[in-house]
Amino acid sequence: MNQMTRPAPATTVDPITLQVIRGSFETIAEEMGHVLYRMSFSSIIRESQDLGAGLFDAHFNTLCESESTPMHIGSIPGYLRGIAETLEDDEWYEDDVVVHNHPYHGASHTPDLAIVVPVFFQGRLVGFAGNTAHHVDIGAATPGLIIDVPDVFAEGMLFAGTKLYRKGQPNNAMWNYIRRNSRAAQQLVADIEAQVASARLGAKRFVELLEKYGEDIVFAAANQLMDYSERMTRQRISEIPDGDYTAEGWLDDDGRNRDKRLKVKVTVRVRGDEVEVDLTGSADQTPTAYNVPFEGSTKVAAYAGFRKLLLDSAVSDIRVPSNEGSFRPIKVTAPLGSIFNPKAPASAEARFTQCNRMIDLIIRALAPVMPEQVIAGSSASISFAAYSGVRPSGDYWVFLEVNEGAYGGRPRSDGPDSIDNLMANTRNNPLEDLAMHIPMICDRYELRDDVPPGAGEFRGGIGVVKAQRVLTPAFITHESERHTEAPWGIFGGSDGAVGKCTLTNPGHPGEEKEMYSKFSGLAVDADDVMTYYSPNGGGYGDPLNRPALKVLEDVLDGYYSAQHAKEAYGVVVDLEAETVDMAATEKRRHAMRQIS
Repeated sequence: MNQMTRPAPATTVDPITLQVIRGSFETIAEEMGHVLYRMSFSSIIRESQDLGAGLFDAHFNTLCESESTPMHIGSIPGYLRGIAETLEDDEWYEDDVVVHNHPYHGASHTPDLAIVVPVFFQGRLVGFAGNTAHHVDIGAATPGLIIDVPDVFAEGMLFAGTKLYRKGQPNNAMWNYIRRNSRAAQQLVADIEAQVASARLGAKRFVELLEKYGEDIVFAAANQLMDYSERMTRQRISEIPDGDYTAEGWLDDDGRNRDKRLKVKVTVRVRGDEVEVDLTGSADQTPTAYNVPFEGSTKVAAYAGFRKLLLDSAVSDIRVPSNEGSFRPIKVTAPLGSIFNPKAPASAEARFTQCNRMIDLIIRALAPVMPEQVIAGSSASISFAAYSGVRPSGDYWVFLEVNEGAYGGRPRSDGPDSIDNLMANTRNNPLEDLAMHIPMICDRYELRDDVPPGAGEFRGGIGVVKAQRVLTPAFITHESERHTEAPWGIFGGSDGAVGKCTLTNPGHPGEEKEMYSKFSGLAVDADDVMTYYSPNGGGYGDPLNRPALKVLEDVLDGYYSAQHAKEAYGVVVDLEAETVDMAATEKRRHAMRQIS
């Protein structure tokens, strides 16, 4: 059956029942996410938790989402709309399981496979349970990740509304196709099976909720919760003065044309209780995979950005449910044929750093009218690396890794160090796990110490340094950004530091090759070491207002040198005594204020 109607809710749910159902939704989503990462085999899902899970109504509205990577869960409504366009059989049946990843039919990008199961209640289709997760290898042109490829067909297996199970029966031909078209087939199949288990559990829990409270009550509660999230989002938007706010920045290159930087321009239009994010003026689409699927990634990035700015649970006095309501007041515009809305069949796999820079620029654009809510420039990138090689047996090993960045300084505190930021929320991969399963060793993993973070009353966060050594001949593909434009300082704070990436080998001391921020399928030798230095965040506020003792602590902790403390903060540190010369500091700060 494919009947997608249900009785209109005829009642208002009382506050207690409403909160109970809200808690049930959130618990179901968290349980789905937990099952997915606990059952998965690849470290990118099992350890990094690069996934999302949730429940959706028959009209594809998000009812609840797991607390995982924002880019995943916010994208699933786009997947559902794409599935509606392409669904095998053109109809849903009970116990169907669909896999979908087509970037021109709503997906975020091809490695993020969605698994969706329909939720039937009393013989009618009433909703969906679904999840997405980033997979190790789906048979693309290069193992794990791709950047320099000509079109979407080089991205690997494309699924559009494809049924892995039909009425509960496995589509064995499709399962065999998947097994025979991935370099990491065992992990891929096991991880998809974990997704299926997670989605089926979500559907089961959804039905249990409907049986307990009744369909009218549950969906009335869902609608009230979505309306509440929308109302609170509109209220926060209405507190921003009406106007057009613009910021722009530059991406390093597209992974092939090294002499051509790519412009990102963001105009935020605030009108009453609605906002538009307009990306007109950003670069044209690229001939590589460095483009962004509009439905599954560009729009989701804008939603995530405003949720962070307006509904951050850490600083808000009320907690607003994560559901479709918070998306409704936000419009996203990107010209067709631009980097944020490419035309098919352009490749769009390497789409993440552009999204992070978009959010970074939304924050920068709104800084003049939201000084107490914004932060200085973050690393706003992502270091996504794929290491791979061939074992003596002839089988591939493939390892995906997301490296940390740093936030910018904040209105009341320093930027957090060495952490995913803006719209990434993946965890670091334990080094022990790496050594147990992959022929690699981590030679260095620590806070960056070669350049200081952005100076400010609240300093920028410090990025990470990670050096990974391969023990056999291997291939590396690396997607990162911000090698040419440092995270910005704000309200008197100074800029942070750009990132960098190097290739060395202990057998050739003194030889160091500086790499571009992104490169594809690089063949390396045994004992070659790729070292990634993530950008440091920008500073917030006048550095001369930073308490001298805080500057001393930073120097003693090795965050920056005594010379930098003197030049940037006007603080004279006595390293031998481990104290501040307060008289000399007062004199120097007075002189620096006179100059400025």
